[in-house]
Formats: sequence, structure tokens, C-alpha cells
Amino acid sequence: MGKVSKFFYRVTVIIIVTGIFLSTQTFTTLSASIDFTKPEFAFDKIVFTKHQPYSFPGIENHMIDGSFGFNAVKGGGLYILNNAFSGNPTVTDVLANSICTNGRYAGKKLTGGAFYSFDLSYDAKQIVFSYTDAQNSYGVWNQNTTYHIFKVNVDGTKLTQLTDGAYNDFDPRWLPDGRIIFISERRGGYGRCHQRIVPTFNLHTMNADGSDIRCISYHETNEWSPSVDNNGMIIYTRWDYVDRGANHAHSAWITNPDGLDARAVTLNYPNSGPSWWTNLPLTQMQLRAIPNSNKYVGTAAPHHAQNYGALIVIDPDVEDDDNLSTITKITPDAKYPESETGTTTDQKYATPYPLSEDYFLCVYDPNANTNGGNKRYGIYAIDTKGNKSLLYSDPNFSCYGPMPLRPRKVPNIIPGTAKPTGQAQDGVVSVMNVYNSLLPLPSGTKIKELRIWQVYPKTTTMATDPMISYESTESIWAGRNTRGLLGSVPVESDGSASFYLPPGRAVFFQAVDQDGTAVQTMKSDTFLVPGQTKLYCQGCHEPGRQAAVNPESVPLALRREPSKIAPDPSQGARPVSFPRLIQPILDKKCISCHNGSQVPDLRKGTTDAQTKWFSSYKNLKPYVALIDAMYPGADWNKVYPRTEPGKFGARASRLYNKLKTGHGTLTQSELHSFIVWLDSGIAPFFGDYKNVDAQLRGEQVEPSLN
Repeated sequence: MGKVSKFFYRVTVIIIVTGIFLSTQTFTTLSASIDFTKPEFAFDKIVFTKHQPYSFPGIENHMIDGSFGFNAVKGGGLYILNNAFSGNPTVTDVLANSICTNGRYAGKKLTGGAFYSFDLSYDAKQIVFSYTDAQNSYGVWNQNTTYHIFKVNVDGTKLTQLTDGAYNDFDPRWLPDGRIIFISERRGGYGRCHQRIVPTFNLHTMNADGSDIRCISYHETNEWSPSVDNNGMIIYTRWDYVDRGANHAHSAWITNPDGLDARAVTLNYPNSGPSWWTNLPLTQMQLRAIPNSNKYVGTAAPHHAQNYGALIVIDPDVEDDDNLSTITKITPDAKYPESETGTTTDQKYATPYPLSEDYFLCVYDPNANTNGGNKRYGIYAIDTKGNKSLLYSDPNFSCYGPMPLRPRKVPNIIPGTAKPTGQAQDGVVSVMNVYNSLLPLPSGTKIKELRIWQVYPKTTTMATDPMISYESTESIWAGRNTRGLLGSVPVESDGSASFYLPPGRAVFFQAVDQDGTAVQTMKSDTFLVPGQTKLYCQGCHEPGRQAAVNPESVPLALRREPSKIAPDPSQGARPVSFPRLIQPILDKKCISCHNGSQVPDLRKGTTDAQTKWFSSYKNLKPYVALIDAMYPGADWNKVYPRTEPGKFGARASRLYNKLKTGHGTLTQSELHSFIVWLDSGIAPFFGDYKNVDAQLRGEQVEPSLN
């Protein structure tokens, strides 16, 4: 070999070896985009986890799936980035020498599994985080396939297991009083629009040692990523789609650390014109309060993918127009995935941590849209002008959740409710004025009472088990809540109401007029937590930012003892069961004519093999006002989100408007049963997810899970 050839050979070897070395090492690239002399960057250490988005062929890709431990990609860990803005940082593995002190992992290291979300204590001395053994047995829930919560000192000492079991426990955050809030599947129940096992997970709290676990949310669908805002309140994400489309109700909610008075912050009833389900963030995830501000930063993620997307800032001080008035995108290079893009692409960003209104930490992958499942999110500093600087990246594994390693100001400690020692007492719900509504009630309407409906958590895993109501035939993914009418309470002449409500039940209210029909209804739920004594409502769908007006006098309902809910006398109203509530009336009053010789045929007929519905129920569909068919372009998944007073339920149905003229010579009690069925929102067939055979026989059943 000649000298020239030897020279090129050596150069080639050096290049290849150098390439191999670089491809197996962590690296950092520092640009001049961000000015690190700004006071926002007056720290030099960042805590983060390495957490890889899953990419398994044939596995569902949905906003809920990233929180299941059996989907986790093995590897990663809990780390500290030292000299973060120097251009030459180093990485410390917090758990390199940590041995668990208790529980099932006592005497062991956390190795071989996967890490997820975490939080740093306010004094910057402890980290609480979620970990799973990541046994990749899809659809299997056991202690090896689920996330559990641990805590450890920042120096790696005193690794302690806080939760265990066949539940996913994740998204832990420190509360100002030293307790921990987190998300858990422990309450029970399943998602309503899945053809697989998808447990519901909600807000829970516990002591710092893992004791006294309490469910603080009785919402019937999933919740995510709580954090504490500057006022000591909990900001979190709630999937809220009672009688609405499933895809477009994953918005910011706020509650206190005990779960009292949960309220939407913004965009819970999105309405962007004729296509009200497009061009808006589908989900508002990973919310955190911006220091010295009332604003929040979060990730605008898709519905049918994991929780990565564009970054947004929410300003709750701006009037909510049910569109984009409160939301500003701070990453101009990323569209809202799935809504703006039409696909789940543009999942470039996630886990923003606010340093100010201008600067943030986050994770970012510039190639997220093109590299398929080989995503590699690095840690970046960004600003609101589109500038960004890479601080750290591992070519072999993604980073997640960067957070400054420094003490933080402790927010207000909001006094908690007393934990009941026995059966929790009923609390009092007070409504100031039901006529206070964003959209006006029909002229001349007099509200006489409120109906109290309970929505029941789903207790079967498949959306079609059973098929609850009419929209179930539109898609195998369609799913509505079963529900029961707890009863009604009076409304005073000034529009006020006050009544006792049992805790631990997700309910919604309806304003009912002098004719006994619902005029206004909630498309959401509310609840009291055990120990809560009061819940106040200003109106019924009143403007969201409207300040309460000091009344000239105390509302009439507040001058008396709160009402007790009067149970509805209709047989089959709790839960609402067509075979028990409606079919007996059809048999008694209707089938003498509607027996096949007149349309519709209202005989019970043959039970359908797929739906198990009676023929009479199927034949009544054209005469019912369905929430998923009232507007052009709507379907079970794209339901207009806001109630228009007087334009739903019995009032809007052909059936009621025929019956109220005297057709069928129904008694007032029988007509009321039809009103209850139609006003329920979905005119269901089944009232419970189980006990199907008993319901078909017209028997009274009790909900499987309250």
C-alpha cells in the first residue's frame, strides 16, 4: 500500500471510529438563540427523566395509552443535568447507587423497567416519580405491568416505594402542605368509547409516606397531569364529554387540593364555527402555572396519539370566546396535531416548564414528524419568539419533563376538608339564579325545579357491552353514560335553589319549566367529595368570567333549610331503563293501534341479536331529538358542545310534541315518564352496563358502580 493510500486509510478509520464513538455517547449542542444571561436562567442544574415514547406495531396509539405501564419502553432513568447552560454539561444518574428501603422492591435497585413523570419538592431536596417494571404484556394489569410511585432524596438516598398493586399510579406532584397529588386507576370504571380494556384514572392524594390514599375526583372519565398553580390550586386536564363528542373536550380544569369545586378554565365548550371540532387544540396537557403570572403553559396534543404536540399559553384573564381567545401558540413551527394537520403529526414538543412568560424549558425533537417510532426528544430552552437552544440530548433515548433543580416558593396552603370517620354526610349545593345563562331561555319560561341526574361510571370494558342508546349503532366506538334520575328540587321565584346532595356521585342538573320539560341542561358533571359541605353555582351555563353580583337581598332558597331531593315517582327512572320506564306504557296505551298496521310499530317485538333492543325502541328513533344529529355534520363523535336552551330533549322531539296534544290519552304520570326518557339527553335503552337480562325483563337494577 502506497503512502497516499495509507494516509487515506488512516483518515477513513479515524472517521469511522469517531462516528461510532459519537453515535454511542450523549451530546450537547449550544446555539446562540437564547440569551442565558437573562435572570430566568440563574440556575445550573436540571432534573429530568429519560422516557421513550412507545412504538410497538399493532398497539393502540391514543392519549390514554402512554400512561399504561405495559406500553413503556424499558430503559431511561432519573437524572440531573449539571452546568446546564455551559455548553459542556455533565449528567448524574440519581438512582445509580439507590437501594429501595421498603415494600416489594426492598433491597433492590430500580433497574430493567421504565420511568415516567416526576416532581421536585419545594425545598429541592426530594423527588417523587413514577416507575414500572414495564412487563410488556399488552392489556394485562398486574404489579409488574403498571406504574408505581416512589420518592428519593436528590442525592439518591432513601429510595422509598409509596404505591403498589395492579393500578397505574403516575403524574405525582408535591402539594404545599406536604401531601402528594397523583393520577390513579384506583377508583374503578372504564372508558366508554373503546373496544378494549381502558380503565379510567382520576385525581388522588396521599401522605408523603404513601398512607391515606384518597380519591378526590368522581368525574367519570380520565384526568391527567395535575400541578399546583401560584395560588395553591390544582390545574389539570380533564376529558369531559358527557353528551358531547369524545374528540374535543380535553381541557384545563382547576380545583383545590381536596378536589372541591372543580371548574373548567377555558375551551370546555369549543365552538369554532360550522366545523366546531377543527382548528383548535384537541387536548391541553402537562399544564403548569407561569411564575409571577396568572397564565399557564401546556402542550396541545392530539386525541389519537401520545401527549406531544405544540406548546401553548393559556390566559384565563381573557374573555373565553369558545375559540382561541385565551390560547396562544408559542411554537410557531408546530401546528396543532390532528386538528390543524388532519393527522397526528407535528408532535415536536412536550413537558414545558415555565421560567417566565418569555422563557421555558421543554423537550423537543426536530425530526419527530419524519422519523416514525425512532423519536429522540432532547432538552431545550425556548422563548416565545420561536428561538430555541439544545441543552442536552441522548441519541439512544428520549428525555422528558426538564425542571430546574432549585428551591421554589411554596404556594398558599388551602385548608382541607375533614376526612369523614364514617358515612360521609350530604353537602349543600346552592344555585344563585338559574336564569343567569350565556344563551337566553325561551321567552316566558318559568323554571320550577332542578332535576338531578347521576351519570354512572362504566363497569364493562367494551363500548358495545352493552349498546346503551341510539348512537351506539353509528360506530363500535360510540359510548354514552348510563344515567339515573335521583329526583328533583324546587326553584324559587327568583331563580335560586338550595339542596342536599350525596358526596361521591357525578351528577348534572337540568332546569325544568312549568310544563315539566327541561329547558337547560349540563353537558358535564359535578360532584361533592366526602367531607365537602358546600358547593355554589352562580347560574346555569352563565358566562364563564362573569363576576358574581351582590344581590339586593339574600336569594330566597338560601333563607330556608336546603331541600331534600324528591325521588322521581316513575318506575325505571333510576337508572333510566326503556323496558321498565317506557315499554309498559306502550303496551298499555299504544300497541292497540301501533301494532304493525300503523307506523311506528310499538310492539316489543323480537329482541335484536346485536343490540338486544326491542323493536319498539328502534322504531321510535326518528321521533326522538338526538344530541348527535341536531346539527349539520354532526355524528356521535362530533356533537355540538353547548346546550341551546329549549332546543333539545322532549321539547325538540316529534314524540313529545305529538303526545302532549293528547295523542294516546296518556295520564300526566305516563306523559312525565316519556319526558324523563327524552330529557335524559340520549333516550337510552339500558340504564346499567351489567344486569342486561334483568333489565330486559323490566326489573329494577342498581348501578354496578356509583
